[in-house]
Amino acid sequence: MMRRRACLALGTVVLTLGRAELAFGAAIVAVRVWPAEDYTRVTIESDQVLAARHFVADNPARLVVDIEQLELSPALRELVGKVRPDDPYIAGVRVGQNQPRVVRLVIDLKQPVKPQQFALTPVAAYQHRLVFDLHPTQEADPLLALIQEKDTAEREAAREVQDALGEFIGRVDRPLGAPPAPTPPALPPVAAAPPAPPPETHAPPPPPSAAQKARINRLVIVAIDPGHGGEDPGAIGPTGLKEKDVVLQIARQLRDRLNTRPGMRAMLTRDEDFFVPLHERVNKARRVQADLFVSVHADAFFTPQARGASVFALSANGASSAAARWMAQKENAADVVGGVNAATRDKQVLRTLLDMSTAAQIKDSLRVGSEVLGRIGRVGRLHKPRVEQAGFAVLKAPDIPSILVETAFISNPEEEAKLRDPDYQKRLVEALFSGIERYFAKNPPLARNRAT
Repeated sequence: MMRRRACLALGTVVLTLGRAELAFGAAIVAVRVWPAEDYTRVTIESDQVLAARHFVADNPARLVVDIEQLELSPALRELVGKVRPDDPYIAGVRVGQNQPRVVRLVIDLKQPVKPQQFALTPVAAYQHRLVFDLHPTQEADPLLALIQEKDTAEREAAREVQDALGEFIGRVDRPLGAPPAPTPPALPPVAAAPPAPPPETHAPPPPPSAAQKARINRLVIVAIDPGHGGEDPGAIGPTGLKEKDVVLQIARQLRDRLNTRPGMRAMLTRDEDFFVPLHERVNKARRVQADLFVSVHADAFFTPQARGASVFALSANGASSAAARWMAQKENAADVVGGVNAATRDKQVLRTLLDMSTAAQIKDSLRVGSEVLGRIGRVGRLHKPRVEQAGFAVLKAPDIPSILVETAFISNPEEEAKLRDPDYQKRLVEALFSGIERYFAKNPPLARNRAT
């Protein structure tokens, strides 16, 4: 009887505790940093909800975060070692017990940022997540960056040709059997260290020139979307191959292959391991006025027997099969796993993407899908012999032909091994390139006539 009364009294005490008291002693499960040019994400995962507040300080620039009802732990200290030297935004992290039950993080910044803080409830393999996204205060013009990147690549290619030509002429001019010209002696080392470079500035980029606009208007631009990324690993194969990693490898190779074609340029919605919300992937393609959007995936199914590549287009009248509907629902849930700040999502944009799909866009998507599916079928087995349709969120740009390519079922052991194989990746990329090239040969895009 005495033990029962004690247990009841303890239960009463627990019920009267508030959230702050219950959160005290929360265990940090993991800390992660996802650096990228677009933004850097810092994630703190714990077994309970964490309450935090932050502010930005200057001279030097830093983000200060106070996490309440928490004691400093070795797991939280690991955040210091998670920062990469090439992180565009974070120079370093300091962690300390600022007050009893208050842990302070000081994130030293390389440039001014617009921080966003939000919490994510448990989902998939994750427990509670406290997230900080560090966005640049001045965003670059993506279309101008694309044309500048093309200019740089062309200058480097021309320089390599000139160097090779000069070396060839030098060999021709030398008499047969003559020794090569002596190498000039190296200059003596300079004793004094060079002056430190001036501090980096972040002035807004200049507007594109008339010549750059003309070149932009003539370009065919393909937006390549490697699925998942960052907090969202996508599907995982039997031996641990992650979908987000293999599709990024394929997307980079496809970008490089498309960039070899004169008059064509490819951009990636992500070029590193970080998460991009579904609607933002579409927005990125629209901001560069893309002529085509290709989302690359390697999905899984309930059973390991499922195999074969697939190509999907948007559907305005429901999915073309139960499997297509299931895949669309699974891919559309990526935002939940990857983590989207619901407070900053533009609901009007999301509504527009849901409502503005056009018959013309779907018709063109089916055309390019058929070309790509036909070429992929020469590389390996197809899951279905026709382009399937379903309500994939990333295919809802109303003015851009859009397809989603499932390169293989990563859940199938044989196909997972293929996806690891560089030779298979190369042949797959060549098939994607050939299908895209054939589509544009038959359906030349209209000239881009909007100012950027």
